[in-house]
Amino acid sequence: MTRLEKSFFEHPTLDLAGMLLGKIFVRRMQNGIELRGKIVETEAYLGYGDEACHAWRRKTERNSIMFAEPGHLYVYFTYGNHHMLNIVSEPENIAGAVLIRAMEPLAGESFMREQRKTDLFVNLMSGPGKLTRALAIDRSCNGRSLFEQEFQLQDAPELPEKAIGTSTRVGITRSRNLLWRKFIIGNPHVSRIRVSC
Repeated sequence: MTRLEKSFFEHPTLDLAGMLLGKIFVRRMQNGIELRGKIVETEAYLGYGDEACHAWRRKTERNSIMFAEPGHLYVYFTYGNHHMLNIVSEPENIAGAVLIRAMEPLAGESFMREQRKTDLFVNLMSGPGKLTRALAIDRSCNGRSLFEQEFQLQDAPELPEKAIGTSTRVGITRSRNLLWRKFIIGNPHVSRIRVSC
């Protein structure tokens, strides 16, 4: 498959959240294992007009990667238990990112099962904390880019508009009314929450 280059990630964050659906996230581990997952659910976050965004108030040490060039990984730890994987969007020095909420496993399943301590295939990556554990992604991945050897995003056919669902975002208390969550309708690996299509 074709590796997606920087120009793909330069689309506005709200557009990118939908464009990422169906694309293939790849991590090549140092031990030779290749992990692959199809993105099936995303959420957009912007540094302006979005009180749920980490960068809403100002730039800090924690959120500084959100201000980097598009295509960098923004990884943070939340609820004392989960890492969250985001792909930075928006031009440099403007905060924006797309949270990857769920993926469909495509390669490296045995490694993912061991990481997640589960044999249930549809449960391996069906949530943002699940997928980072399956991919062994933690804070050490923060600031890495999708243009290096270990990480990349590969192209896949664009999904028809009728295959994409939209809803409000999940698990936030501010800016809850924004319809910035995108997902592939009917995909069993999408996180199990109530949605409006």
